[in-house]
Amino acid sequence: MKKKVLLLCALLLVSAFALGVPASWAANAAPVKIGYLATITGDGSTWGQHERDGALLAVKEINAKGGLLGRPVELICYDIKGKAEDAVSAIRRLIFDDKVVAVGGSNYSGIQLAVAPIADAQKMPVVSSTASNPAVTVDPDTGKVRPYMFRITYTDPYQGAVIADYLINKLGSKKLAVIGDIGDAYSEGLTEFVTKRAAELGVEYKFWAYRGGDVDFRAQITEAKAWGADAVALTMLYKEMGLVIKQAADLGWKPFFMGGDGYGPGIFEIAGDAMEGTYWVYPMSDDDPLLADLIAKYTKEYGNKPTEILNMTFGYDILQMIFHAITTAGTDNSAAIRDAMENTKDLKVTHFIWTVDKETHNPVNKPGAILKVTGGKTGYLETWTPQVAF
Repeated sequence: MKKKVLLLCALLLVSAFALGVPASWAANAAPVKIGYLATITGDGSTWGQHERDGALLAVKEINAKGGLLGRPVELICYDIKGKAEDAVSAIRRLIFDDKVVAVGGSNYSGIQLAVAPIADAQKMPVVSSTASNPAVTVDPDTGKVRPYMFRITYTDPYQGAVIADYLINKLGSKKLAVIGDIGDAYSEGLTEFVTKRAAELGVEYKFWAYRGGDVDFRAQITEAKAWGADAVALTMLYKEMGLVIKQAADLGWKPFFMGGDGYGPGIFEIAGDAMEGTYWVYPMSDDDPLLADLIAKYTKEYGNKPTEILNMTFGYDILQMIFHAITTAGTDNSAAIRDAMENTKDLKVTHFIWTVDKETHNPVNKPGAILKVTGGKTGYLETWTPQVAF
C-alpha cells in the first residue's frame, strides 16, 4: 500500500513537473528539488491533500515562468500519514536520497518536533503550515531558535494577543473577563497572552477558571456580569465555548464574546441562536477576498473548488517563500536558502505580507482573520494585525 501511495504522489508530481517546462530543460538542466511532507492518507488526509495540491500548483506556475536559477522545479511529496515516524523516514529520504534543497510541511506540531533535530543537523530548511506550538521553531530547553525550522502560521500565544487586542482596540472593551481551563495547555497558553496584552493596553481584566469536564459555567458568568465585564475572551475549545455563550444568554447577559481556533461548526448545536454577534479569530477566512484568485486557479486546475482553503493556501504560499529564498540566495545551497529565509522581509504572498522574526522564525505580526456570526452564519469580517512582537 505504501508503494502505491508514493507512486500516486509521484505520478502527480511528474504531471506538474512536465507542464510548462521548456524542452531544452530535460537535457540541459538538473531540476531544483523541493520536498513536501503531507498527510495524504489516514486521519487529516484532506488537509494534506490540499497542501500538496496547492504546492503543486505553485510549481506549475514557477516552471511556466522559467523555473528557478535557470532550471525546472520538481516537488517531491511523501505521504507521512499523520505520523511522526513516517515523517522522520520521509525527511531522511528527501535529504539523503532525493537531495532536496528545502522542505515544506507538515501541519502537525508533534511531527515538526520529531523532524526538527534532523533538519537542524543536516542543515535542511523546513517551513511548516499549521504547526502552532512555539516549540516547533524555538527550543524550550535552550530558549534559542531552531536554525532550520520556520512556520507560516501564527503561534497559540500570538492568537491570544490578537483576541485581547481586537476586543480592546476595536470593540472598545474597558473591563475584560477571561474564562479558561486551568488544566489544559492550549487554554492556559491563550489565557496567558490574552491577559498579557490586556495589561499592556492598560485595561482591567479578570480571570475565571474551570477544569476540564465542567459543563455548568453559571457561577463564572454571574460573577463576571456582576463585576461589570463588557467583553469575554473564551480561551478554550468549542464545546465549553458553546456552553458559556448559551448559559450567558439564558442569564440575560450579552457581552462581546470572542474565541480562537478552538471554534468549530459543532458550537452552533450547543449555543444555537446565542451565537449571533459573536467574534472569532482564525489564521485566515475562506471568504477573504484576497483568496479569490487562488481559489479560482485551483478550481480550474483540479476541476473542483478546494474544501480546505486554509491548507491549500498555506501549501501554495510556503512554496512562494521557498522560491523567494532560492532566488534571493542565488544558489540551491540549503544553508544559503535558510539564511535568505531568515532575512525575509515584506514578502507578499497570497494572504499576507511575510516578514520573518529572526529570534523565533515566526511571521512578524501575522494578521488574524476576524470572523463574526451574522444571520446564523460565520463569515469573514476583516483582517486584524496587532502591533505586538512574537
